[in-house]
Amino acid sequence: MEQISAAIAAAVMPGTLLAMLVGTVFGVIVGALPGLGSVLAITIALPFTFGMDTVPAIALVLAIYCSSVYGGSISAILINTPGTPQSAATMLDGFPMTKQGKVDYAIGWATTASVFGGIFSTVILIIMAPQLARFALRFNSIETFALISLSLTCIAGVSRGTILKGVIAGLVGIFLATVGTDPMTGTVRFDFGVFELTGGFKLIPAVVGLFAFGEVFSRVSKRHDASQQVDMNVGFRVAPLREWLLRWKTLVRSAVIGTFVGILPGTGASTASFIAYSETKRAGRFKEKLGTGEPEGLIASETSNNAVTGGALVPTLALGIPGDAVTAVMMSALIIQGIQPGVRLFEDNPETMNAAFVALIICNIMLFAVGALLAPLITRVLRIPEPILLALVMILSVVGSYGVSGAVFDVFVSLFFGVGAFLFRLCGVPIAPIVIGLVLGPIFEESLRQGLLITDGDFLAFFDPREHVIAFVLMLLTVAIIAFSTWREIGAAMRKKKEAT
Repeated sequence: MEQISAAIAAAVMPGTLLAMLVGTVFGVIVGALPGLGSVLAITIALPFTFGMDTVPAIALVLAIYCSSVYGGSISAILINTPGTPQSAATMLDGFPMTKQGKVDYAIGWATTASVFGGIFSTVILIIMAPQLARFALRFNSIETFALISLSLTCIAGVSRGTILKGVIAGLVGIFLATVGTDPMTGTVRFDFGVFELTGGFKLIPAVVGLFAFGEVFSRVSKRHDASQQVDMNVGFRVAPLREWLLRWKTLVRSAVIGTFVGILPGTGASTASFIAYSETKRAGRFKEKLGTGEPEGLIASETSNNAVTGGALVPTLALGIPGDAVTAVMMSALIIQGIQPGVRLFEDNPETMNAAFVALIICNIMLFAVGALLAPLITRVLRIPEPILLALVMILSVVGSYGVSGAVFDVFVSLFFGVGAFLFRLCGVPIAPIVIGLVLGPIFEESLRQGLLITDGDFLAFFDPREHVIAFVLMLLTVAIIAFSTWREIGAAMRKKKEAT
C-alpha cells in the first residue's frame, strides 16, 4: 500500500503532470499530421528528457506515445487520411460518418474508445506483465503467420458485395508490399531499376495517395454543387450510454485483441486494428453496416490500436525486447534515465515503474480531456468551402508524403497511388483491401518464409496440432471464415439472379 501511495504521489507532482499535458497535446498534433507519427514525435522529445528527472521524463514519453496513436484518427476521420498507419482502419467508418455530418460523434466515439483501450491495456500491463511476456515467447513465425492469415480475412468484410474485386485489390496490396529488398536474402526485387524503390513503398505516402489524393481526384472529377454540401456538426460529442451498451462487446473484444497483438513482437497497432475490425465484421452486433459509417467500426479500430500501447510495453519492459520502432525509441528513453529494461526491471526499479504505470493511466484520462478541448477547433476545418478544403488536403498530403523521409520521390509515389485509386474507384474496386495488403503483406511474407525454414519447406507442418496447436486453431478459424464468406457471397448472387428473373 505504501508503494502505491508513493507511486501516485510521484505521478501527480506538478512537474510530472505538466510533462504529461505537454506530451499529450504535442502527441495529438503530431499524430494528426499525415506523415509524421509516433516515432518522430518521441524522437523529437527525446533530447528534452536528458535534463529531466526520471518520472517526468518517462511520463512525457508515455504521453506522446499514447496521444500520437490517437491523433492519427483525427485526420483519418476528417480528411480520409490517417495521420499514422495505426489509424488506417479508422477511415473505413470514420470518414463516412464525416460525410454524413456526424463528425462530432465520430470524434467522440474515437476518443472514448481510444481512452478505454489505453486504460484496459495498462491495467493488464500492471497485473500480468511477466506472465504475458512469457506467453508471447510461444508465438514464433508459424503462429504469427496463422494470426496474419486470420486478419487477412477482413478483406472479405470490407469488400461489401464485391468480394472478387476485393480479393484482387488485396492481392495487389500484397504484391506492392513485396517491392524492395527481400527481408530474408537482401536481394532487391521489383524495383524496375529505380534506386528509390530498393527500400519498397513507404506506407504513409501510399496510404496518403490511395485515400487523400484518390478522394480529391474523385471529387474534382464531379461537378461541385455547394447546395449539396453536408452541414457538419463540428465539435465533440459522446454518444448516449445506451449506444455504448449496444456495442460493449466490441469495445471489450477489441481491447483484448489490441493488448494481445501488442504483446507479440513485430506486429504493431496497424495489424491489431485490422484484426479487430475483421473480428467485428464477423461477430459485431451491427456487422452488416460496417464501412458505411457505423460507430462499431470506429470502436474496433481505435480501441485496439490504443490498447497496443500498453500491450507493447509488456515485452519491452519485462523482457527488454522492443516490438517495433516506437518501443525501441522508448527503450532508449529509459536507458538514458539509467533504467535497463529486462527481467530484473520490476525488482530493481519498483518505485519508478509503479509511478510510470500510474502516469500511463493519467495520460489516457488526460487524452480524453485534450481530445474534447481540441476537437471544436480542429473540426472547424470542415466549415471551409469544399474547393478550398480540397486544396488544403492536397497541401497537407504533399507535406505529409515529403515529411516521411524528406524525399520528393515519396510525393510522386503518393500521386501514383492517387491516380491508381481514382481508376480503381471508376471500376468499382474497393480501396481498403489494398491498404490491408500493404500493412499485413510484409509480416505475412516474412513469417511464412521463416516458418518454411523451420519446417524444412514442409508447409503442411504448419497445421500439425501436436507441434503448433495455436497456429492450428487460428488456421481453422481462417478456413471457416473464408468458407462462410464464400457461401454468403454465392447466396447473395443467387438471390439477385432470382430477383432479376
